[in-house]
Parts: sequence; C-alpha cells; structure tokens
Amino acid sequence: MMMDFQVVVLAGGTSKKLVPLVSKEVPKALLPVANRPVLSYVLELLEHSNLKDLIVVVEGQDAALRVGGWISGAYVDRLHVEVAAVPEDVGTAGALRAIAHHLTANDILVVSGDLICDVSPGAVAAAHRRHGAAVTAMLCSVPVSGPLESGSSSGKDKTKKPGCCNIIGLDPTKQFLLYIATGPEIDRDIRVQKSILRAVGQMEIRADLMDAHLYAFKRAVLQEVLDQKDAFQSLQQDVLPYLVRSQLRSELSLNGAPHTEENGHDKVVPGDNQVMLSQLLAKTSTPSFHELYAMGPNGSAPVRRTHKCCVYIASQDKYCARLNSIQAFSDINRDVIGEASHLSGYSFSAQNNIIHPSAELGSKTTVGQNCMLGEGSQLGDKCSVKRSVIGRHCRIGSNVKVVNSVVMNHVTISDGCSIQGSVICSNAQLQERVVLKDCQILDRVLMVGFNEGSLMVTLYDRITRRKTHGGLRNFGHHVIFLEA
Repeated sequence: MMMDFQVVVLAGGTSKKLVPLVSKEVPKALLPVANRPVLSYVLELLEHSNLKDLIVVVEGQDAALRVGGWISGAYVDRLHVEVAAVPEDVGTAGALRAIAHHLTANDILVVSGDLICDVSPGAVAAAHRRHGAAVTAMLCSVPVSGPLESGSSSGKDKTKKPGCCNIIGLDPTKQFLLYIATGPEIDRDIRVQKSILRAVGQMEIRADLMDAHLYAFKRAVLQEVLDQKDAFQSLQQDVLPYLVRSQLRSELSLNGAPHTEENGHDKVVPGDNQVMLSQLLAKTSTPSFHELYAMGPNGSAPVRRTHKCCVYIASQDKYCARLNSIQAFSDINRDVIGEASHLSGYSFSAQNNIIHPSAELGSKTTVGQNCMLGEGSQLGDKCSVKRSVIGRHCRIGSNVKVVNSVVMNHVTISDGCSIQGSVICSNAQLQERVVLKDCQILDRVLMVGFNEGSLMVTLYDRITRRKTHGGLRNFGHHVIFLEA
C-alpha cells in the first residue's frame, strides 16, 4: 500500500528562525543532529518504511545543490531522490504548488525535513486509506523544551516544560480533526462551526498535541486547494485549517436550497438538528459522522458534499520533535544522545556515550554519559564534558568545561573556557578563559577573549579579512551578531 503513495520531503532552505545556525554554506537540511544532518533522520525513517522514491524540495538553488550533493554521496544505491529547487520564502504550500506537475499518484505523503521521530509513516498512510480521507495529519505529544538547570544530572528537570503548539478539536473517537488553531490563532477565542457540532454532538479540545507536519493528502483535493487558493503559503496555517473548516460545507441544505454561511460559521438549519444527532447515536456502526451529515431527510440519498479530515495520534512512548527553532536544535541534539538514543544510529559505549576511535582525550579528562565526541577531535587535560555534542576535528584546550551544549566542526576552544547551554558553530575560535552561557556563536571565525576586565570580541570575516571589535560585559542570553 505504501508504494502507492508519492513522497515529498520539504527540506526548507536557510530558515530565518534558525539564524545564526544556518547559512549559505549550511542550509537547514544539513544542520547537525548528533553529528548527522537533520535531513538524514527523515530519509532513513522513509527508507525503513520501504519508501525509497522521493522528491526532496529545497528552497533556493544554492541550498538545493548542497543538499543534493550530500544526498548523492550518502544514499547512493539506497534511495532514488529527485531534488527540486523552489524559490526562497514560498512557504510549504508554495513549495508544493511549485512542484505540482511532479505529483501524479492518487495519494501524496508530505513530510517535513526537520522531523525527528520514530513513528512509521505507514501507520499514517493506513489510517488515511482506511477512512478515505482528504487529509490525514499526524499528531504527537508536545515535546518538553528549555534549558536544563546547571546542576541537573539527568536529561530532564523542572525547568523544561511542554509548550502549546496547537489547539486541536477531535471527535469522540479521536479519529477526525474538527478544529485546529496554529500560530497567532492560539491566543484568540475558539470559534467552531455549528454544523460540525451539530453533526458530531461533542468535541474534545486538546492543547497537548502537536501537528508533526507529516500529512497524507488526496492529491486531487490538495491540487484543487493549491490552485484555487493561490494566497495560501503554509500547509499548517492555511491549507489544513481550510480543509478542516470546509469538511462539512454543503452544496445543498436539506430542503434543496443553497446552504449559506456567515462569517465563516454555518447558519443553524432548524428542524433536523436533533434527527442528525439521534441518528449518530443510534447507528454506532456508521463509518463516520460525515456520511450521516451528508444524508437527505430520513436517511435518503446524500444531498451534501463532504470530505474527511483525519488524524493519526502517535502513542506517548514515541519520540517526535521538529527542528524549527534554536531551542529545538539544542533540545533535539541533547535528546538524540539521551532519551532518544535509538534514533542516533550509533552504538553507545558502556559509559553510555559515543567517543570516536580517532578522538584524543588528555589526562584526567572526563566525557560523561549522553555525550558525543566526533572524529579527530582533541581534548586537553582536566576537561569535563557533560550532556553535550562535540563535532569533528575540534581542538579543545585544558581545564575546559562543556555542559548542555553543541559544538560543531573545526571549533577551537582555548584553555580555561566554560561553555554552558550554548551552540558554537563551525570554525569559531574562543580565546582563553571565556565563559559562555546560553549563547549562539556565529559560524564565522570568531575570536572571543578578555581585555582589561572587559570581554572583547574580534570577528574575522572570511572574505574580506576585516576586523570588528566590541566590548561586552554581560555575555549571557545573547545571540552575537557582529557585522564586519
């Protein structure tokens, strides 16, 4: 059955939400999670489901070339991938609109390239086919997020809390999506169409579920929406809510007159509301409330056109998160070498860490559990690494502490530095005794050090080699942007 689905992976480009982590050299799809590009997790999830014929959509021609080059090397003889470049900032709906001529199958599986999860896409596809749905969205528990307390020794603590990503309305069977609010709509009043409440009888409101951005679409429905709603840019914020709102939209009312709406909410059609509800309650074997709602008076032939919006809710023991923010980048890196280590693809040592055989550790240096040390990296004497990922070919001096942090490739950290809750991008250079807390350091050559009691920052631009100096007395909770 899965072979009947055409698979599209939306890999993004250089997302503004992830600046300064992304750049022209490192598009979003190639951001490292446990020293592997984030896109590799989705590709291998699909490969394990025997989905090997894929379209990977990348925003921007340069980013598409980089992503395509990496895929060609990493997945040769394993996957057949067509990389399609689309204009930047077109959004997820715009990206699908741009490649619509490539979509030929009856059903389309759309997956975000920043999704890290262990839920089989086959389960979503099966639910989609079973209900004959126009769209089926995968929902999962909202991941906890936030920095760990400095003294915490475990992967979780009281400072990490689940956020609110969506407001979801479900039918009593938890199979059909009746309402969804995303983005700014979360803070607004909930407005539900009367026709849906009349048809289903009751609705369960959930704020603990996240739209995982894994969808199965009926191609004809998806293309119709994309063609008719050319202002739609986002699948999550435009296309899905539109399909949910319109799933019970009528062509005819029960008496044959045109059905109208006011302000996007159905007018109440008197007389048959109780009949509808009683039919629903009496006929528990009815496939869904959509069929009942479509019926004419007294169960006669359907007089309304409906479509089904379904959900597949991942069980709570499954891991599911999206790398769509800087905080998520830190959280996911920590999780994949911690509680979700089964997703990493690596074998952990008896000390529950991963140290590449070519890495070198100095005297009295400790690398704790839930840590990763990449190929060719070197640590000096008396260093301490806890719950952190260190990339390839890094040079770390003596008496350095790295806690709850991600250090990318080719980073130089001099003696006596303390790095906590931070992301150090590739090629950064830190001079002696720098203390960083909750920082993101640009992926350019960055010299950080002390001068006469003040923290001095020197940026060497790769292209012009110009230098910019600036004094910073408080380095905590800042993203450093320095323009040469």
